[in-house]
Amino acid sequence: MASRFRRIIWLSLAAFVLLIAFILAANFWILRRTRDGIINRAAALPRNDVTMILGTSRTVRGRWVNPFFEGRMNAAAELYREGKTRHFLVSGDNGHEGYDEPTWMRDALVTRGVPMSAITMDFAGFRTLDSMARAKAVFGLQRFTIITDDFHEPRAIFLARSYGLDVVGYPSAPVPFARSKMTRAREFISRTVACLEVYVLHTKPRYFGPRVEIQLAAAPKTSGSDGDASLDREANLDRDAKL
Repeated sequence: MASRFRRIIWLSLAAFVLLIAFILAANFWILRRTRDGIINRAAALPRNDVTMILGTSRTVRGRWVNPFFEGRMNAAAELYREGKTRHFLVSGDNGHEGYDEPTWMRDALVTRGVPMSAITMDFAGFRTLDSMARAKAVFGLQRFTIITDDFHEPRAIFLARSYGLDVVGYPSAPVPFARSKMTRAREFISRTVACLEVYVLHTKPRYFGPRVEIQLAAAPKTSGSDGDASLDREANLDRDAKL
């Protein structure tokens, strides 16, 4: 009896060690494979016609302003003002009554000076994987910028690249660790799940739906140089290829 009990203890310990090793390996793999795609300075970003903003709740517990939401909206408005993007795809959860991430994002962008015509809403971005799969299959995107939080950016890029998408990430301003430590800790598990979904489970998005064509608005005016204007004209010429 004692021998059997010791065997169970050792097997449980071995399983725990293997689990921790797998979590660490999955996180290392994603962080290493995506670090080249994360750009922290707007000036260094390539111009992409479309930028995807990943959704989150605009409030915490329905009462306080969510700093993750505000950070993503501020980063998006910055890219639009700098002429780094022409259109936003706001992708988020609209899975139950009273919870509508895409509409919240659209309204927040409009208050920051982004015209309604430069925003397309994806109401079925229930998870990061869904958002990336739908970006390609539903909205016909191939190349775009991703805005989300600094710790979320590697997983978003990893999942986008798993669908063959050409993406770069522009992280929003980091939320202080004291206010984000639990969310950052959960991301370790989320990255591990992402590896399982891509390499083992081959998880499909919850919903695809009919094709939606993104209508690009006019390029925003910036105070850039003549050389920048020339680059914008070239970008306009090949925008269909990018989409």
